Amino acid sequence: MAPPRLYLDWNATAPLHPAARAAIMRAIDVFGNPNSVHGEGRAARAAIEGARRKVAALAGTGPGNVVFTSGATEAANLVLTPDFRMGRTPLRLGHLYFSAIEHPAVREGGRFARESMTEIPVTEAGIVDLDALGLRLDAHDKAAGLPMVAIMLVNNETGIVQPVEAAAKIVHAHGGLFVVDAVQAAGRIALDIEKIGADFMIVSSHKIGGPKGAGALIARGEALMPRPLIQGGGQERGHRSGTQNSLALIGFGAAAEAASDELEARNATIGTLRERLEAGMREAASDVMIHGEGGERVANTVFFTLPGLKAETGQIAFDLEGVALSAGSACSSGRLGESHVLTAMGRDAKLGALRISLGFSTTEDDVDRAIAAFAKIACRRRSAGEAA
Repeated sequence: MAPPRLYLDWNATAPLHPAARAAIMRAIDVFGNPNSVHGEGRAARAAIEGARRKVAALAGTGPGNVVFTSGATEAANLVLTPDFRMGRTPLRLGHLYFSAIEHPAVREGGRFARESMTEIPVTEAGIVDLDALGLRLDAHDKAAGLPMVAIMLVNNETGIVQPVEAAAKIVHAHGGLFVVDAVQAAGRIALDIEKIGADFMIVSSHKIGGPKGAGALIARGEALMPRPLIQGGGQERGHRSGTQNSLALIGFGAAAEAASDELEARNATIGTLRERLEAGMREAASDVMIHGEGGERVANTVFFTLPGLKAETGQIAFDLEGVALSAGSACSSGRLGESHVLTAMGRDAKLGALRISLGFSTTEDDVDRAIAAFAKIACRRRSAGEAA
């Protein structure tokens, strides 16, 4: 009998956390429309507001600052817009600046016109170039409106932690708004929107063990908000219309609470597992390249290149060994291509790279199985090279 498959693609999506599953099952009969005033509606509303408090706590803010969406992509499209309001006063954003390693949900620019977008380079270490950011903002045309800057807290491919606190100071010194994609950071490092200095933060349910179809745009305060992306009945205090997905949001809240409560223990365990994994990979193939290993990374991510092995070939080879991992970001409808993150770091993207990402249920046995599969694939690569 074949061993069970091994899931090591947690950065793409996490399995449902037991706490989220239990919360959803308890709420399965809470069927009322949360915007209705009768008892059934009030019960659904209370459950959603409980989830909102838990997501707010994950980000270090109050529940009034959380707008629920269908996911992180919608949250990005909501906040990346030239049109804001400060209370009732319109506020114009003239230009969007984003780092070269951003997720496509940010790189596409939301509601900004293409000519009103500028990419900020990163260093060879995969860290946003703050000097370049400062120079771009020095040259910003203030007559067109305020600048908006979007920088992810943790890169989804390399796991590298970005210097967002320093970036926030630069952005605010230039009178701009700062948006932080915290999708890959939530549940892996402590979040505090005030400490980070973000005006807005984006988080996703399914990356932390909640169900798919839920996310949030989190603001630092309630006065400044973007023009709504989805118009209609005025749900989410007018910021996002449409009846809320109660079950998904309840699961999201439970996953957020678990991510907060388990953060320290998870990091200690997962960090040890990653060290074991990388040591085993180096022993099996001394030429393996682990991208970002010299900098600060979240504990769960290994983005690597095995010279002579194409990313597509490697992903299929691991899949045939029963190991699920990815060739970079799982954000392009299953399409495989060159990594824009490696390109931004000045590396040859044609080399290809694979990403292993661990999670709260990963074990030592799982890591040892991954090392054995890696060693087998590395050995076949050498044999193929010698035969050629």
